[in-house]
This record gives sequence, C-alpha cells and structure tokens, in this order.
Amino acid sequence: MSANLTPQYKEAEEKYRKASTPEDKMEALQKMLKEIPKHKGTEKLQADIKKRISRLREDEEKKKKSSKSTYNPFKIDKQGAGQVVLVGYPNTGKSSLITSLTRAKAEIADYPYTTSLPIAGMMPYEDTWVQLVDTPPIMLGSTPSELVNTIRSADAILIVIDASSDDCLEQIDGSLELLLDKSIIDLSKEGEIVAPIPFLVLAMKTDLEQAKENLELLRDYKPDLRILEASASGEGLEELKEELFRILQVIRVYGKPAGKPADRDNPFILRKGSTVLDFAEAIHKDIPQKLKSALVWGSARFDGQAVAKDHVLEDRDIVELQS
Repeated sequence: MSANLTPQYKEAEEKYRKASTPEDKMEALQKMLKEIPKHKGTEKLQADIKKRISRLREDEEKKKKSSKSTYNPFKIDKQGAGQVVLVGYPNTGKSSLITSLTRAKAEIADYPYTTSLPIAGMMPYEDTWVQLVDTPPIMLGSTPSELVNTIRSADAILIVIDASSDDCLEQIDGSLELLLDKSIIDLSKEGEIVAPIPFLVLAMKTDLEQAKENLELLRDYKPDLRILEASASGEGLEELKEELFRILQVIRVYGKPAGKPADRDNPFILRKGSTVLDFAEAIHKDIPQKLKSALVWGSARFDGQAVAKDHVLEDRDIVELQS
C-alpha cells in the first residue's frame, strides 16, 4: 500500500534531516508523527518515528545523568504523580492559581512579567501530590527556546486564560497557536498521536465582572474545546484538582507485604495500562525475574484473587506479589 505522504510530512522530514540540535530533531519528529497519514501502509514508518523519538529522549536523559550539569534555571526536575506546566499570556492568573493550590510562593502583581523563571509547587491530591509549574508568560514570536523546552518536557499542560479580559479570545488563540506550531499539543482526532502532550484549558478570574459574558463568547468561539472555570478565591478549584490528576493518565497502586496490611500512605505511581509485572519492576528491577503471580484487591473479580503477571491494574488496586 502506498504511503501517500503529505507535503506537510515531507516538509517536517526535511527539517529533521537539516536539524543540528536534539531539540530541533525532536520538534521535527513530533511534527512528522502528527502529519503522517494513519493507515496500514505507514505502520512501519510510524513505528520507526516513535523509536527515534524514544531514542532521542533516552539520549537526553543519559546526557543529563552523566554530565556535570551546569545550572539551568528553566529545568524543573519532576516530582510526585506527574508534572503539569501552566502556560498563558501575562496576568492571566497563573501565579495566583499556583499559590492557591500549592505552598509555592509565586510573586503576584498587577503588572505583567512578574514571573521571570519557572516556579514549582506541589499540589496535594488525596493520597498523592501533583507538581505544578508556573512559567513566564508566552508571547507569539518571542517565547525563548528554554521556556519551550520546559513546556515540552511536561507530562501535561494547563493553558490559563483571563476570562475577565477583553482579549481572552486572543489569549486562547495565541496559546494554542504557539503549542501547535511547536508540535507540543495536537487537536486532531484522527490516528494515534503519541508525541504531543495532553492539555486542559482553564478560564481564571471567573468571579470578576464581564467574565461570565466572555465565557459564553469563548465557548461559542471554541465549541469543541472544553473550558474549565476557576478563580483564586476558590471557585472551581476542587474540580480542577480532579481534572489535573485525571489528565496525567496515571494510577496509584498500593503494595501489600504477605500477612500485613497494605501501605496506603505511599502509593506507587504507574502509567494507565500498567500490569502486575510493571508494578514489580517499579519496586525493584530484580523482582520480575522471580515473580510467579500476585494477589489483587480492587480490579480482580474478587478481593485477594490470584492473577497472572500480565493482569492490567487499575487506580487504587492493592497488590501482594507472589514469588
């Protein structure tokens, strides 16, 4: 079957050939994966692109570990169940939000560009934590590459707009345009897109005058885009916490030593779709070799059921490994 590669794909492929830095190569590969037609004739090519993306990420991680790293103020080490990076125009309420949800002391002021470097804080969610990262404002055509790399390394993105502002439509357009242009997010519903990062859109300052009217305009303007609402005074924050955890696509799994209760204070964080074998490897790399089966409370048909190593776990499962 012919691949029927589009001009957009070929353009991205040419950029990849000419790319001289890992960042440029990653951006081109993500664009290639986004633009490639999704059918049987391109399956091998899709797999090859995914391998190259994975290899680039592994190479970058190895460099970071082996080098006597120089300090990079834009690099935020990940912690907790996942990292959500906040993205938005000046004065949209990002700093107020991160201050409300975490213990981070972000500087808040009425003038723009108060945040000049990324600031991380930990948001408590039930029995775990989600890392939120406030970032300097983005602007089309003038967003530094260091900031783009911070956004690209996130597990999820929260686009923040000021619902009370007259230019809220410009804010949502500009934010989406930047992230789409850098192949960081994807809006298409066709095919399997694995490279771009999941995102949410949040309208802040909904307790201010004109916000409700602007929200109606925003939803009419972007009918296919779900827009959450919140304010620093507390409106919508609990729903937002749930959505931020959900979009990370992770599960919490509790270990249970034989003959003892499960440790519910320290869940293991795994990707959705993880198996008993993945859980065993998360505990220690040598355990999978000795593993025979496991007892599972939660997703099993009955509590304490013996399951195979390839049993897919669900959020809040309790697992007792059998070796």
